[in-house]
Amino acid sequence: MKIAFIGGGNMAAALIAGLAGKLTPGANIHVVDPNPASLEKLRQDYGVTVAAAAGEPVAAAEVLVLAVKPQVMHEVTQQLLPLLQAAQAAGRSPLVLSIAAGIRAADLARWLGGYQAIVRTMPNTPALIGMGVTGMVASSGVSAQQREAADQILRAVGATVWLDDESKIDAVTAVSGSGPAYVFYFIEAMQQAAEELGLTAEQGKALAMATFTGAAQLAVQSPDPVPVLREKVTSKGGTTYAALTSMEANGVKASIIAAVKAAAARGKELGEQLGAAG
Repeated sequence: MKIAFIGGGNMAAALIAGLAGKLTPGANIHVVDPNPASLEKLRQDYGVTVAAAAGEPVAAAEVLVLAVKPQVMHEVTQQLLPLLQAAQAAGRSPLVLSIAAGIRAADLARWLGGYQAIVRTMPNTPALIGMGVTGMVASSGVSAQQREAADQILRAVGATVWLDDESKIDAVTAVSGSGPAYVFYFIEAMQQAAEELGLTAEQGKALAMATFTGAAQLAVQSPDPVPVLREKVTSKGGTTYAALTSMEANGVKASIIAAVKAAAARGKELGEQLGAAG
């Protein structure tokens, strides 16, 4: 599989690390980025080919991974359009795989001259350590083979969840895309509480980190639903009960739900704003 990455930032580098020498040889991966230092590191680390601007290797690729900032996507697609048209003229229909937040497939298709072989994805930052989760949705022009290729590429950095409707990507963005920040926020609060209760910063960090890691793995590996796991450690009148009662009284769960919905609403709004270009 020949893959061209448009953009060589952190998420692209994470994907390349999971792909090079595994799904495809590093020499089959081409990276386009204006930053020479980023390109040189990727070339040295993974044996990929690199360029400062998109050219023939992009037109020859089977998969084009769009890994640029959403704000420059319209400009980038205008640079890619003639290369995509050249590929089509040669009888090829490469898969366009977008990992850019907020950019709707319909807008990508419009910017790319009506092209429909597009998979839109929403990965999250734990992909940087191979433990991400990515929401994915395929446009009408994506073949079964291309869908499988997209899945293989994103599974290189974690789990994948396929959606039947692109409008659900905003929910994925709110839950898992932004979700790591919610977890970090809760860890911060636990660490601060630990210090206010007399523990050192190092002790608080160690306890909070290990608790989150262990509890998450227990939830993954246990056959019990999460509410049951919570009930099993909440004895009536005990310390955990006191903590959860306080959270309920302060509307913690309701606030978290409201926050996730606010993120989803903002995701939809950003999609409309970014799609207004062109």
